[in-house]
Amino acid sequence: MQGPRWSSADGLANSRRMRMLTALVVLFVLWWVLLGRLDRELQRVEEQSVAMVLTQLRSALVIKGAEAMLSRDQTLASLEGRNPFNWLDHQWPSYKGGCGGNEPDSGSWCFANQQQNETGESARGWLIYKPKQPITIEGKRVKPEQPIAWRVTTEFADRNRNNLREQDERLTGLTLRPVPFQQTTVNRQEARR
Repeated sequence: MQGPRWSSADGLANSRRMRMLTALVVLFVLWWVLLGRLDRELQRVEEQSVAMVLTQLRSALVIKGAEAMLSRDQTLASLEGRNPFNWLDHQWPSYKGGCGGNEPDSGSWCFANQQQNETGESARGWLIYKPKQPITIEGKRVKPEQPIAWRVTTEFADRNRNNLREQDERLTGLTLRPVPFQQTTVNRQEARR
């Protein structure tokens, strides 16, 4: 009995299959690396976008704080908790306005009112942002879909460095401070009662 014979055509076909398999493996590895790079770039772009918006808002707070200090009609304390997006001429497509009791969509900003005033006074509240990617904002790692919040507060000359404002320590400006998101949701629920 004679064993199977291999022809040169079979060897050529096997060689082609091997080259095709090798090419597919190389393409898969390149695709995998490209997706990882793309994901990191999306995170970097979102981090830069949030940092740019926060920088613009903080600049607006410096200007608005200076105007309030020079004005006889406004005080810095009266601007605490206000929406700094209202003080800018620039409109970002990612800013959706008031939250209306809901969290913003992924990649969007909104302003959550602390309470509705019947007196016609502008409502106070928090800026909320919900990231699409896991990003780092101001040194804090934030998971995707985890909302984060900021509030407009006043700065003061803390002479004794205890981080508490006494009567003799004057207000020096406005700033945007991060606040725990749980604190904003609890306060909104209390305001509805």
